[in-house]
Amino acid sequence: MKKKDIIEGKIIKTEFPNKGTFICEDQKVTVKGVIDGQTIKGQVTKKRKSGCVVRLLDVLEKSPLEDAKPVCPHFGICGGCFYQTVSYENQLKIKEGMVRDLLKDHVNDDIWEEIKGSPKVHGYRNKMEFSFGDEVKDGPLALGMHKKNTFHDIVNITDCQIVDNDYNLIVKCALNIAQQMELPFYHKMRHEGYFRHLVVRRAESSGDILVNIVTTSQVEADLTKLRDALLELPLSGKIIGILHTTNDSLADVVQADKIDILYGQDYFYEEILGLKFKISPFSFFQTNTLGAEVLYKTARDFVGETKDKVIFDLYSGTGTIAQMLAPVAKKVVGVEIVEEAVEAAKVNAELNGLDNCEFIAGDVLKVVDELEDKPDFIVLDPPRDGIHPKAIQKIIDFGVEQMVYISCKPTSLARDLEVFEAAGYKVKRATAVDQFPNTVHIETVVLLSQQKPDDTIEIDLDLDELDATSAELKATYQEIKDYVLKEFGLKVSNLYISQVKRKCGIEVGENYNLPKSENARVPQCPKEKEDAIKAALKYFAMI
Repeated sequence: MKKKDIIEGKIIKTEFPNKGTFICEDQKVTVKGVIDGQTIKGQVTKKRKSGCVVRLLDVLEKSPLEDAKPVCPHFGICGGCFYQTVSYENQLKIKEGMVRDLLKDHVNDDIWEEIKGSPKVHGYRNKMEFSFGDEVKDGPLALGMHKKNTFHDIVNITDCQIVDNDYNLIVKCALNIAQQMELPFYHKMRHEGYFRHLVVRRAESSGDILVNIVTTSQVEADLTKLRDALLELPLSGKIIGILHTTNDSLADVVQADKIDILYGQDYFYEEILGLKFKISPFSFFQTNTLGAEVLYKTARDFVGETKDKVIFDLYSGTGTIAQMLAPVAKKVVGVEIVEEAVEAAKVNAELNGLDNCEFIAGDVLKVVDELEDKPDFIVLDPPRDGIHPKAIQKIIDFGVEQMVYISCKPTSLARDLEVFEAAGYKVKRATAVDQFPNTVHIETVVLLSQQKPDDTIEIDLDLDELDATSAELKATYQEIKDYVLKEFGLKVSNLYISQVKRKCGIEVGENYNLPKSENARVPQCPKEKEDAIKAALKYFAMI
């Protein structure tokens, strides 16, 4: 196998978010964007000693898990909803399996709680950012989502299924008027043009809608016709604000140099678990309101008894979790780096009559050194990349008995759990909450508890049962070979396995796989294969 070769194979294993592997010519092959059990065709893009990476070209045979028909006309072109060919029941099984696999070193069957699904599978998103552009180079103006695997091309979105139909009507209207205005979209490479984004937010509780038209300042344009056309739409909800945001940033992000209100107001209210939240154009809020209720109920359950406790909510955003806990806590201190989110949290706390919440703007890494309060409990809800390594140590130094960690990226959680466990914390409860149906994303919640040196556990052992169990956990050489080939795409010999066993202190026959004479040259197990064999021994609970 060499670069640019076209190869085929059946996916035998997938890892979060949707990276699969198969074996081709005795080598491990990795490919993104696949489902377990699919037979695919791909082109080799990277060649390594451990195997190769291929780019997906086509799915030749569907996976047995693909038991549904896509409901969205944009599926396969739009880069959004990956799992539309999979029933929601199977989506949950896939996501749960991936999270369990990532956390297998930290979470066993006794403490894992079944994945929790979203109350809505379609029409659940309360915010969408649509981009202006063209579907093909120099084509007519388009408005929608980025085309799959491209940076420039835009797919016109007319019937998106993860939002309320009000969004689709608004997008069609905005595109129609923008085309009539004959003004160019902002070209990301040339940094020229006018129309950039259309951001729509909708309250689940009331149907109130904010529409935000984002442009550059390169053209003096009159948006009155667009405003009036939007207000005439036959929507199930109600537009209560139309905004014009000027953004001259070179980066392809939605930010505001200036905001003008074209109609109504620049906020609405959302309700969740009996609390009210003021949502402005750039407020952070969970994109699945009903799913967020499931997530926050789960977090509140994991936190448990909070009476007379001081709780730190680190990476607190607009203070949603803090305000869920405040009514039954002595005090809640939230720390968030985004100043606008902190100001929103203060407004929301006042709105809900909560006077025991304190919100501080700043980086957790720096702010924790300045906090006067000492926490009895800590809630962590960091961004996708997880917690800064230096911040983790400072959090550990507080010495709280328990923490709840909410993660929107389980790979980051798995990495951070290693640090917490090295410091004496163990996972006591764990689950996943699906906030993003039809996509590859998932939220994970774990309860961490500090294991003190004087903690003891009394157990009764039947020696006969212990011997039987030990025997069951001893994998054969062939089983170890099969595991290493399947998981790593490597072939290993009995000699290499016995060498690694001896290194790990596992009893091996006195003369098993030893050379016949003292001067015989014996090949030593390469590091890559040694690591793979150790992984197998760990999998079979032999080390």
